[in-house]
Amino acid sequence: MAMSSALPLPQPIALNLLGSERSREALEGVAMELEDSLFPLLREVNIGIDPRSVFEDCDWALLIGAKPRGPGMERGDLLEQNGKIFVEQGKALNEVADKNCKVLVVGNPCNTNTLIAMANAPGLAKENFHALTRLDENRAKCQLALKSGVFYSTVTNVTIWGNHSTTQVPDFVNARINNMPATEVISDREWLENEFAPCVATRGGALIKKWGRSSAASTAVSIADAIKALVTPTEPGDWFSSAVSTDGNPYGIEEGLVFSMPLRSKGDGGWEFVEDVIIDDWLRGKIKASEDELKKERDCVMHLMGMAGGSCELGPEDTTLPGEA
Repeated sequence: MAMSSALPLPQPIALNLLGSERSREALEGVAMELEDSLFPLLREVNIGIDPRSVFEDCDWALLIGAKPRGPGMERGDLLEQNGKIFVEQGKALNEVADKNCKVLVVGNPCNTNTLIAMANAPGLAKENFHALTRLDENRAKCQLALKSGVFYSTVTNVTIWGNHSTTQVPDFVNARINNMPATEVISDREWLENEFAPCVATRGGALIKKWGRSSAASTAVSIADAIKALVTPTEPGDWFSSAVSTDGNPYGIEEGLVFSMPLRSKGDGGWEFVEDVIIDDWLRGKIKASEDELKKERDCVMHLMGMAGGSCELGPEDTTLPGEA
């Protein structure tokens, strides 16, 4: 963000960093690093622990912090603990942020955290809330490019459907490589279904096992990419992925969720659904599984959204992506 790589034109940046008493010294160190790097468009760096102060009049809110899932912790408990963070931040955004503020949630489980923040910020348009799935899209493009031996930039029309979890659906059905259907360039359907898709969905955990820590640089790049996709007109015929409100979607996905889908933008910060996509039986089944998971997550946090009803019936299986928040 300090390099302004997410923005189409040179734009002065004021960064407000939200932390806690425990993280204040670390944030001060980050601020020192930013100042010493002499980023030409970075005008100021401010630190605070009160979201109402940090979010005041903000144009973009990047909600990155969330608690990781601890040993023996049920997924419902993780949703509850992190949900309370996003209740507070949603209310603060509603009170003090610019009414056109765009909100990008990175902290996991980011789809449902976005839903909670959105419900607690009724003064902001639902369309302005996003959960980050651009990192998953970038990973999918990488794997398709490596398999076909082409430059990353020649892989387009890649969608990540659903939840930012291991139920996410990397879509090779609609993807294109050098403007050809990916399924023609890579004709091995078994590889696409049973190696490519699981590889993308579990890439974060694999990175942690290799490196001993969660993704950082690639996450930062994907945040910049996600913002750039909204403030730059989408290339004709292409699209990008972001998890947004399902209200009014043309894919038959239940409304009232935050679900990653293919979008286009005119470059004004807004977006529209892509309607001309193919959903075959394999894709439909996988999308339904991710939708069902998100419905269960929503039911677990309805009380945090000011809604009655809902019971938490998440199973013991761990589909939460580790350490990417």
